[in-house]
Amino acid sequence: MSSTIMHIVRNSGPRGLYDGLTASLLRQMTYSTVRFGVYEDLKRRFTPEGQKPTLPLLIGLSSLSGLLGGLSGNAADVVNVRMQQEAVLPESHKRHYRNGLDGMIKMARTEGLYSSWFRGVWPNATRAALMNASQLASYDTIKVALMTYTPLGDTTTTHFASSLAAGFVATTICSPVDVIKSRVMSSHTTKGLVSFIAEIYAKEGVSWMFKGWVPAFLRLGP
Repeated sequence: MSSTIMHIVRNSGPRGLYDGLTASLLRQMTYSTVRFGVYEDLKRRFTPEGQKPTLPLLIGLSSLSGLLGGLSGNAADVVNVRMQQEAVLPESHKRHYRNGLDGMIKMARTEGLYSSWFRGVWPNATRAALMNASQLASYDTIKVALMTYTPLGDTTTTHFASSLAAGFVATTICSPVDVIKSRVMSSHTTKGLVSFIAEIYAKEGVSWMFKGWVPAFLRLGP
């Protein structure tokens, strides 16, 4: 991670660390709004009045809302991945998107709407379902446990501790799918998913599943 940061700063300056910011914001506007909004609405609808939702219910509802969020935010996610990786790519592979919207328009024009906006959609939707289930369900469960079995109560400390623990759980569970999703979205080939995974495994062994875990947690934990 540190060598990647230094490479980006040397070649693009500190501003290079914020490449893809517009696409990242666009992704959050189309992905997080859906996954959080749908989750809270479903939890309110399906939890019996006066009772706490069970863990299986939380996992099911958060998985569904995450899947819907992954589908709605896929196009912006493709642009986000590509813009963030631009700084470490050779010139022949750079795409030079000016911002998130410009990237989405250029992708549709040059690659076709479905081939670009929905590139890697199923790994992304699967990752979103896993992320939501592991992040939101574990957050709610850990928060209730801390309030029940520790003297912390419903305080800011409880919320921070629950969030940090949920970030750790989500990063670990989602890491393999996250790697696949990012590689498929940034790839210049149209290989099938199985052959793509087989190629990664042949080159990098089992360790590929947790490649980038540290920066992923540093993004998700806070």
